[in-house]
Amino acid sequence: MEEILAQWEMFAATVVPPALTMDKVALRNHAKLMLEAIVLDLDNSQTDVAQQLKSYGTGRVLPEESSAETHAQARLFSGFNIEQLVSEYRALRASVLRLWLEDDGVQLTTDAMDVMRFNEAIDQAVAESVGRYAEIVSKSQHLFLAILGHDLRNPLATTLMAARFIMEGTEVDPRYSSAATRIHNAGQRMNSLVNDLLDYTKANLGTGLPVIHKYVNLADLVQSALSEQQMAHPEITFELVASGDCDGQWDDNRLAQVLSNLLSNAVQYGSKDHPVILRISSDEFSVILRIENFGKAIPPEKLNTIFEPLVRIAGHTDTVHGNNLGIGLFIVREIVRAHGGSVKVTSNELTGTAFVVTLPRRPPQHPVHIQFTPR
Repeated sequence: MEEILAQWEMFAATVVPPALTMDKVALRNHAKLMLEAIVLDLDNSQTDVAQQLKSYGTGRVLPEESSAETHAQARLFSGFNIEQLVSEYRALRASVLRLWLEDDGVQLTTDAMDVMRFNEAIDQAVAESVGRYAEIVSKSQHLFLAILGHDLRNPLATTLMAARFIMEGTEVDPRYSSAATRIHNAGQRMNSLVNDLLDYTKANLGTGLPVIHKYVNLADLVQSALSEQQMAHPEITFELVASGDCDGQWDDNRLAQVLSNLLSNAVQYGSKDHPVILRISSDEFSVILRIENFGKAIPPEKLNTIFEPLVRIAGHTDTVHGNNLGIGLFIVREIVRAHGGSVKVTSNELTGTAFVVTLPRRPPQHPVHIQFTPR
């Protein structure tokens, strides 16, 4: 044990800059506990199923938090990046195998299974460490975005209020009034992005999107959303085709968000020579929204990931269908899911692109983060 730990410590000391401020105890960290966990694993018999689970990175030896997970958290807070964390396990594997081969009493023909089991245990520890590291980093990033979005609201509200004050002035020079109108419109777009950002962080922090159900006529919401889009995009033709009963129990503000995101998306990626068509149909249990536009088709390989957040940022600049943050369609999906519904997309050069939202008329029986306001 001590010989292995000494080599672990020697390697950890080369991981700079974090190792420059770490003492012997910090460098060794949870190495002894991890080695003991590996010994425990090797001492127990293993089924074929258990071996397969390890190959998937899910073969935990103990049900509670492992020393590998605790080690990952400590290394993260010490300043190790993910590559440096993984390199420790690579060095540990090499040290143990080298020492094992240098042992005069080793029998290579009979101990091959032990080597395989040892490698499996190291791989499992790597999977647990990387998983915990990524989880903490992701949560930290989402908390940062939540704080940023929240802190942007106050100065943005002040900007909008000042612009509105100038716009409504009766003795204001028309040039200043025009400038104030542009500031106000830009601020409204910024406000929409901030709201999407906050919704994104809520969804990813596990709190879910809050939904307040009340009786709503979806046709009224659609008319309002179309009017807003028509004012913002006078060069685009919008068509509404509605039939059936459009009443249900939904969150009107959230559905307005869905309509705004989908219509804006259709305008951004549709052809100006073709109208954006919004169709409403219904049956006894649900109401169906269909937003159609004609333009560049979504590549088939992107259809499965189009609702995933930040896909546009991760891809190339010519990626189609996603707002500037790449979270607009993600917000649509999460709002629809909170209502117990579904959203799908089809796209081809012949018939264009269509987003289809199916909304149950009644709230889910087991809603999460949902309130209900009776009529």
